[in-house]
Amino acid sequence: MTELERGGTAADDGGSAAADGAAAAAAADSGATEEPGGPVYDVGRRRAAGIYGAIVTAAIFAATTGLTTAALVVAVVVTLVVYWLAEEYAVLLGEQIEDGRLPSPARIGHALAETWPMVTASFLPLAAAVVARLAGATTLTAANIGLAVVVLLLGLHSWAAARAARLTGWRLAGATATAVGLGVVMVMLKNLVLLHLH
Repeated sequence: MTELERGGTAADDGGSAAADGAAAAAAADSGATEEPGGPVYDVGRRRAAGIYGAIVTAAIFAATTGLTTAALVVAVVVTLVVYWLAEEYAVLLGEQIEDGRLPSPARIGHALAETWPMVTASFLPLAAAVVARLAGATTLTAANIGLAVVVLLLGLHSWAAARAARLTGWRLAGATATAVGLGVVMVMLKNLVLLHLH
């Protein structure tokens, strides 16, 4: 191989490495991660799905009164699963309608996995409510404990999202406080329903 050919090969290798590095940097900037042996997931979308699921969970905790803890668990999980499936149906249909074709099974599975945190966001609050009930708490107290856990989760989710967006100072505090404020509104709503409308 001549010096000119070797130089061309080295330049090609350097260009490929640079392209690979640029692609990796773009993926990192977009918040995408790849699980070993699996597809690339949008971290931001997963985090947003978790926040949305926590808010819906809080709303159900706040709006339902008089349910047993078991019925509350069923109501929350079923509602979130329906929300999860309905949202992905709408998103996938909207994405594919311009091309006039249906999404592939692989694309559907990837989209559902990406937003599954919408459902799992309810697991810890529900577990807290169940444990409290088994420990002897009343149904109302157990529900309030679950709602308190949701408020904490909203704060943690929002703090993590704000940190990922490189927010600092009052912007970080404001983003976190906004989510916690939504949870507090749910608590106030529950008290309003119980004390004045029930």
